[in-house]
Amino acid sequence: MTPKTILAVDDEEDILELVDYNLSKEGYDVVRVTSGEKALEVARSQKPMLILLDLMLPGLDGLDVCKRLKREPVTADIPIVMLTAKGEETDIVLGLELGAEDYITKPFSPKVLVARVRAVLRRGMKSEIDDKTPIVIEGIEIHPGRHEVSVGGKPVHLTFTEYEILYYLARRPGWVFTRYQIVEAVRGDDYAVTDRSVDVQIVGLRKKLGEHGHLIETVRGVGYKFCDS
Repeated sequence: MTPKTILAVDDEEDILELVDYNLSKEGYDVVRVTSGEKALEVARSQKPMLILLDLMLPGLDGLDVCKRLKREPVTADIPIVMLTAKGEETDIVLGLELGAEDYITKPFSPKVLVARVRAVLRRGMKSEIDDKTPIVIEGIEIHPGRHEVSVGGKPVHLTFTEYEILYYLARRPGWVFTRYQIVEAVRGDDYAVTDRSVDVQIVGLRKKLGEHGHLIETVRGVGYKFCDS
């Protein structure tokens, strides 16, 4: 495979045609497969730069494929974008928790497809932010070394949990995180996880950020993200 290869996995030929045609116009090389088993084989042997993975596959479904790829060292770093049908919120949440980077809901437009692929690849190329490097986004400044936050140059006093949630989301603007992922990152996997516990913290955080609180966006049925615009 070339450095710009994308693996498209779907059992619907018209979807693969749409993906292939539009991504090829953007300079990507698209490899098309129609089963989860073949997807694993190609991903392991050729390691594409990104995988577009349909969740509703016959035999080995997309969630199983995602789980296996993220568990294997040779494929764990390959970004996965899930292709999902409307109403599959539970599967979207599970896929994100298994390690998928993003999702696209069918039916999707070519422009959305290209934009989401570019966004995921752009985020993937960014190096991990150093723990001592301040984050500055839309007037919000986060200083990890000092554990301080300011908005418009004025200090904002956050609780430990509020700060950790803000830092976690702001490190990867545009990425969607489930409530479970947020709690696991902030409190650890042995902490009692409830939707309410995260939602209450988000409400308080938004209030303290004032007019910038809208930057923490709710992704209905999934979780939260920090606005990347």
